[in-house]
Amino acid sequence: MNPLRFRMALAWGVVIAASTVALRAADNGVQIKDLDGKARVEINGELFTEYCYTGAPHLYCYPLMGPGGVRMNRDFPMQSSPNEEQDHKHHRSLWYAHGDVNGVDFWSEEPHAGRIQHVKFLEIQSGKYAGWIRSTNNWVNDEGGLICSDVTTLRVFNRPASERLFDFEITLFAANKDLVLGDTKEGTMAVRLNESLRLKPNKANAGKPVGTIAQSTGIRDAETWGKRAAWCDYHGLIDGKRVGVAIFDHPHNPRHPTHWHVRDYGLFAANPFGVHDFEKKPKGAGNLVIPAGRSLTFRYRFYIHEGDTEAAKVAERYKEYGTEAPVQF
Repeated sequence: MNPLRFRMALAWGVVIAASTVALRAADNGVQIKDLDGKARVEINGELFTEYCYTGAPHLYCYPLMGPGGVRMNRDFPMQSSPNEEQDHKHHRSLWYAHGDVNGVDFWSEEPHAGRIQHVKFLEIQSGKYAGWIRSTNNWVNDEGGLICSDVTTLRVFNRPASERLFDFEITLFAANKDLVLGDTKEGTMAVRLNESLRLKPNKANAGKPVGTIAQSTGIRDAETWGKRAAWCDYHGLIDGKRVGVAIFDHPHNPRHPTHWHVRDYGLFAANPFGVHDFEKKPKGAGNLVIPAGRSLTFRYRFYIHEGDTEAAKVAERYKEYGTEAPVQF
């Protein structure tokens, strides 16, 4: 090669290398973009979830992508997919709602149910190590009357591809009268899991390996419903790969350790209010009152992992979470 061509090739090589580094840098970390109705969250250039704030009676995150691009959630009712049951149309991937808030049902999507409405974003922040979304929302009855408001924070961490880690925090604000979070099992911090993870398989998955539920207390599987525990883990096989979702109840949460409304068909929820259903105590025993003009915060961490509970070191990861000071904004 003559000297001129060599110098030109070398120059182009430097440009291409620099461009590659720039592209990699652009993909690095947690990137969040508001796409008008959905805030898209990517981790190192790969879709993790979308925070959906229009088009439904409550806010939700969909899809929920796990290690290796495995989809951890059921698709229905956002879309129809083969081999899925289409029960509980209000089970929208990952969401926070409750079935009795000053007597209004915000859990279901039945006629006269309440609605959780996005008001505005307070902050959308991308970052190398973490990114977050902070929004404020109104909880209204079917006539549009304000029941309460909230500030919701979704904080996503940049972790290795073998796991996904994010925090969901919500502060509920009582308006001009006491806010009563009622005693019902229908709630609250919830995810509807991929059908392949179910403890009790659906018809399409009959005869295939089933999922496993484990709690911090050592209780497992069908015995976990309604029990109190610091964390709960639900894992199984998706396309031959063992993956799971653990939810951590922060030690500073009211009524820690929480009860778990975790079902064999893939509903997985932390619910600190349903004492009547979970413990067979008198109706109303689980009511929690936020006085007028005051607020209350609930914090949860989701740890999406490869392997079973022990291989993923769920107990150790919970200890890390439990000793962290809450982030202040």
